Amino acid sequence: MYDIFGLGNALVDTEVNVDDGFLRDQKIAKGHMTLIDSERMAELAGALDGEHQTRCSGGSAANTIYAAQAFGLKTGYTCKVAADETGDFFINELTVAGIDVNATARADQGRSGQCFILITPDAERSMNTDLGISSQLAASDVPDEALRNSRCYYVEGYLSSSPDSTAAAIHCREVSEEAGIDVAVTLSDPSMVEFFREPLESMLGNGVTRIFCNEEEALAWARTDRLEIAIAEIKDIAPEVYVTLSEKGSIAVSGSSQKHVPGVSVTAVDTTGAGDIYAGAALAARLKGAEPAEAARFANHCAAHIVTRYGARLSTIEDYHTLQKSFA
Repeated sequence: MYDIFGLGNALVDTEVNVDDGFLRDQKIAKGHMTLIDSERMAELAGALDGEHQTRCSGGSAANTIYAAQAFGLKTGYTCKVAADETGDFFINELTVAGIDVNATARADQGRSGQCFILITPDAERSMNTDLGISSQLAASDVPDEALRNSRCYYVEGYLSSSPDSTAAAIHCREVSEEAGIDVAVTLSDPSMVEFFREPLESMLGNGVTRIFCNEEEALAWARTDRLEIAIAEIKDIAPEVYVTLSEKGSIAVSGSSQKHVPGVSVTAVDTTGAGDIYAGAALAARLKGAEPAEAARFANHCAAHIVTRYGARLSTIEDYHTLQKSFA
């Protein structure tokens, strides 16, 4: 039995430090995720040749599941990779962490997903993602019995960019609803809200248990510049909502209760993965019995720590244990 059954893209992230001029020259939208094809990925690889690069298995939901596993939950992750070195790298990192990875639909053709994460001196990250075969994740790839034997189903909004992946996400929500399982969704990125709203809405159906988003995503969802209006609209979809506010902390909403939980003052060098570890920490705390505001406080603590270093994840599982012990 899993505490969390995760569904998401399988990506290997490559992080590179650049300046704003590089983003302008390459016409890259700063601070957002942009979907690109393999030809564009090759162009970027050429432009970044010779720069120091750091590689790590990633993908938003995978990062969240990794954190939840490290914070003491039992997790499973369903994704799709190709039979290539990139796919092997991804599966090995998650398996070593103790996550049960369901990637039995490994294809003999195609390529595994990759993402260039470009980090500017102000710690903003601009993601350029080639989903590869990950975009073909389908409902038929989902192990329904494993999902039914889970406490919570977690999915990333990035899946809304692919019709096959959207169908897989909808299938998992429907199975979860039939089995009485909690459903948690992250809106993932403002670009998903703006360009893939209809499939994202279909992933949410008539409502879910929890929604995670940042302030920009919340405002984009409600098409407003007032956060209180955005929260009220999102509350109609999920009774429990977490809105992250960067250094200002986050807002935890549960039923009629809404509480601003202050952030932790740090010097950020890389915001990659902050929302992912926030969701993993909050879910770990909630599934262990913490109230929403306390879960948000732990999540703020973890997100503040991750932005003080480079990379979307900590180096080892032991580092997560140390982070957890440092929370008071």
